[in-house]
Amino acid sequence: MSANKSHIYGPVPSRRLGFSLGIDLVPYKTCSYDCIYCQLGKTTNKTIERKEYIPKDAILSQLDEILKTNHAIDYITFSGSGEPTLNSSLGELLKEIKKMTKIKLAVLTNGSLLSDPGLRTELLSADLVVPSLDAATSETFSRINRPHSAVEFDRMVTGLLKFREEFKGDIWLEVMFVKEINDNIKEIGLLNFIISKINPNRIQLNTVVRPPTEKYCHPINESELQRIKISFGKNCEIIPEFKAKAKRPCPEDVEEQILELVRRRPSTLLDISACLGIHPNEVIKWLSLLQKDNKINYIEYRNKGYYKPWEG
Repeated sequence: MSANKSHIYGPVPSRRLGFSLGIDLVPYKTCSYDCIYCQLGKTTNKTIERKEYIPKDAILSQLDEILKTNHAIDYITFSGSGEPTLNSSLGELLKEIKKMTKIKLAVLTNGSLLSDPGLRTELLSADLVVPSLDAATSETFSRINRPHSAVEFDRMVTGLLKFREEFKGDIWLEVMFVKEINDNIKEIGLLNFIISKINPNRIQLNTVVRPPTEKYCHPINESELQRIKISFGKNCEIIPEFKAKAKRPCPEDVEEQILELVRRRPSTLLDISACLGIHPNEVIKWLSLLQKDNKINYIEYRNKGYYKPWEG
């Protein structure tokens, strides 16, 4: 992705949304949380201030240009490298984009600001909202999500419940499980109780599949995920692997560019993003596919994560 499209990336393969065209509404790592499992590293600007971090008109003009191409796009997704609901133009953007295309609009959010009635109203224009809920107690919430001091657990959960009452589209609730943090019987039972009150269309279970911010952050195993899935009921699923390999777009041969770069020297996520001029989230998607295909390895050295050619 060239520099003049730095707020929009993809379309990239998503395990949940098919081919997703991502829109980044805030600067890199501007978020209300500092989650221990985040694949993009530590939050550098922890805030709950809503403002127009990136101008609405810049995003709309870039999107208009991209929509004129023949890319296969299943969803236009507000996600990116921070918390998208921090952008105060979110509601206007959703309405304007609805006028431009029939492609479904998804918002991926940590849910921290849903206690704000104004934000909940803005989100009513979306087709799909995917909030996260990784904890059932204030203590676990602090350990796993490390929220801004103004974000209270009970208020956040109440916001989720109110949004469920008001929103007519689909809600897919994501739960990220981290070994020995939120995978104990008590926490799972309490989570099940809260989620049953929220009543999302889908409950999506996830665990650590990409290099996390904190080294002590480890995945739970497949059998544990399956056990939790059964206990959460029929609307629960484990986030699947991306399947649509036959039609995945790679117009600029991104995979080969990444491989060529890491052949020359081990490179970090941000090294690759800067060298190729594409968004870190887009890089992450291709790195995941290359790891799955056994073409690259991930290693850590002096508290930094590097990608290098596969060595078995």
